[in-house]
Amino acid sequence: MSQHIAAIETFIVTLPRDTPYLGPLGPGEQVNARGYIVRRGNGTIYPTVDRSIVVRVTCEDGLVGWGETYGICAPRATCEIINDLLAPVLIGSEVDDPAAAWDTLYDLMRVRGCTGGFHVDAIAAIDIALWDLCGKRRGVPVRELIGPTVNTTIPGYLSGLPAATLDERVALARDWQQRGIDAFKFAAVVSHEGIVEEMAALRGALGAAAEIMVDLHWKFTADEAHALAAQLAPYRPTFIEAPVKPEDVAGLGELGRDSPIPIAAGEEWYTAYEAGNRLAAGPLAFLQPEMGHTGITQFARIAALGAVHGAGLAPHATIGTGIFLAASLHVSATQANLWKHEWQHSIFERNLALLDSDMGYAGGHYRLPQGAGLGVAPSEQFWQHAELVA
Repeated sequence: MSQHIAAIETFIVTLPRDTPYLGPLGPGEQVNARGYIVRRGNGTIYPTVDRSIVVRVTCEDGLVGWGETYGICAPRATCEIINDLLAPVLIGSEVDDPAAAWDTLYDLMRVRGCTGGFHVDAIAAIDIALWDLCGKRRGVPVRELIGPTVNTTIPGYLSGLPAATLDERVALARDWQQRGIDAFKFAAVVSHEGIVEEMAALRGALGAAAEIMVDLHWKFTADEAHALAAQLAPYRPTFIEAPVKPEDVAGLGELGRDSPIPIAAGEEWYTAYEAGNRLAAGPLAFLQPEMGHTGITQFARIAALGAVHGAGLAPHATIGTGIFLAASLHVSATQANLWKHEWQHSIFERNLALLDSDMGYAGGHYRLPQGAGLGVAPSEQFWQHAELVA
C-alpha cells in the first residue's frame, strides 16, 4: 500500500464568467486592472473569473492523484508555496497515511504563524491528492478509507441568487422552486435593497415550507448581528451564516448562545484547532468546513468535533473545477450529522464539464462520484483552461 512520490505539479485553472460571482456589479463597484472587484458590502475582494489551483501528484509507478484548492486570489502565491516548500519535502518519500503527511507539512511553518491562509490552502490540495492516491492504490472510493457510508446521496441547498435587483432575485428563487428546489441561501453582500427586506420578500414568495438562509459575510459586530437576528426571526431563517468577523471568537460564541436564530460558521476555518477554539467559546448549530481550505484530513477532524458538540454539518462549496467538491462529498457521505451540502448552482453545472466523472446534482441531491479514489479526473476540456506553474 506504500507509494513513493516522483513529482508534484501545480496548475492554475481559469474560466471566464459573464456575471461575476455573487452577482452583477453593485453601486460604486468596479473591476480593477488585475480583474478583481472589491464588494462594497463587506470589503472583500473577488475575481471576475472562476479560478482554482489543481495539483497532480505522480508516484514512481505512474499512479496519479488529483487535488485542488482555492485559487481565486493571487493563485501563484499558493503554487509557489507548493513548488518551493511542500513538494521538495514529499518527493521521494513514501506516503500511505495522508493524515500523517498533513501533520508533517503543517508543522513546517506553524511556529512562524502560518496556521492558515495560502500555506494551509497549499497543504489542502496535496492532502486531497494523497487521499485520491490511497483510494486508487487500494481500489476503493476515498469515503471507504474514512468510514462507513451513511449517506448514499448528499442533500443540498441552493446557494446564491446572482441577479441585479431584489425583484429579479425573488423571481430566480421562484423559478428554482418550480423546478423542485426547497432550500435557498442568499448573500447579504449583494442585498442592496436591505437584508431584512430580502428575507421578507423571499419568505413571501417561497412560502412557509421553504428553507431560507442568509450568508452575512462577517459584516457585523456581535451586537449588530444580534439586533439583525431579532429582525429576521419572524421570517424563520434556518440559519444565519458568518455573522461576525472571523477574529471575533468571543462574539461568535455569544451569538451561538443567545441568538434567536441558529448560527452557522466555519467556511474560513482551516483546521480543527480553529474549530475547537470556536466551539469552546460557545455552541454553534451548524459547522461549514470548506474542503478547498481544509483538505480531507482537517474536514474529517472538524466534522468529528462538530458531532461531539451536537452541531449539524453543512459543508461549504466554493469556486473550483469540482475536484475538491468531490472530496467534500466523499467525507460528507460518512457523516451521520450531515444536514445539507451547499450547491453553488452558478458554478457546479458549468464547471463539471472540466472533469471525467459521474458526479452530478438532481432533485436537490448530489450524486456521489463512483470508482476508486475521488472518482474524478480532468477531462479533455480541462486542459484548455489549465496553465502549468513550475
